[in-house]
Amino acid sequence: MTAKKIITLRYRKIIGINNNNAWDKLVFTDSYKEFKMQSQLYNQEKKYHTFGELIHFSPGAEKLHFLVGGAITNYLKQLGEVIPDITNNLGLHFLKFKHFRFELINSDLQDIEKHLVALNFYSEDLYFLEQIGPYLLTSKVDAAPLKEGEEEFTDLFIIPPYLTIHSIK
Repeated sequence: MTAKKIITLRYRKIIGINNNNAWDKLVFTDSYKEFKMQSQLYNQEKKYHTFGELIHFSPGAEKLHFLVGGAITNYLKQLGEVIPDITNNLGLHFLKFKHFRFELINSDLQDIEKHLVALNFYSEDLYFLEQIGPYLLTSKVDAAPLKEGEEEFTDLFIIPPYLTIHSIK
């Protein structure tokens, strides 16, 4: 029997002004408020208006990713460690994340419409069983190996945009 490959998936959820889902809107609004507050430390003379300018001209401003991300941790807890937007072929959310990374893509202190963030979710380990066209067939990695005759439960799902195999072993 061939050894199963273990994969970790990464989903990059991009949130901007046009996201309509209530959870996304909360993350958007609170991360913008936090960006405005935290950026003051790197913009004391109020010379810069955009995240790009702060990163380019203000030493230490790359810490804004981490500092602003703190404002949305309670929203992530609401997810119950389940990656949003990704469902299996039955329409069920099944993919759990073990960690995430917040990323500021763009922002402007004078224009909330230019605020854009990404949440990078990294899944729990999964067994990669097969790729069938645009679908991925996986199963959960359990501590106990299957005994002969036991069933292995799987998830079949289409690979949507912004979902990738992050690592494989």
